[in-house]
Amino acid sequence: MSWAYGDDLRVRVLAAGASGLSARAAAARFNVGIATAIRWLRRERETGERTARRQGKPRGSRLDVHAAFIFGLIEARRDITRVEMAARLHEAHAVEIGRSMLSRWLRQRGWTFKKRPPMHWSRNVPTS
Repeated sequence: MSWAYGDDLRVRVLAAGASGLSARAAAARFNVGIATAIRWLRRERETGERTARRQGKPRGSRLDVHAAFIFGLIEARRDITRVEMAARLHEAHAVEIGRSMLSRWLRQRGWTFKKRPPMHWSRNVPTS
């Protein structure tokens, strides 16, 4: 994956463009790609944006749309398994999702499932 140029270089290219230098001349002067300089100058001219945008895939999940349905399943039956949740999600909304991805999505939203009640490690019955 490529790295973003530093903000100091971007500021210098934008300052050169603002002082009347063309995008191609600014690109040659600061040793950046012509398309890069054109894009930076156009974005500043059209929106006033001077900083780099976030790189990579946009955040989000296909499950975000179905959050109310998933939380409704949990509220209806507290001991539902992730496999059952994934099956019901597939039946109701035709969304194929693995149980590990469903678990990760739930953990990101603060939902965790304990297999056993809290107890001392050497006991097999709950302590007071």
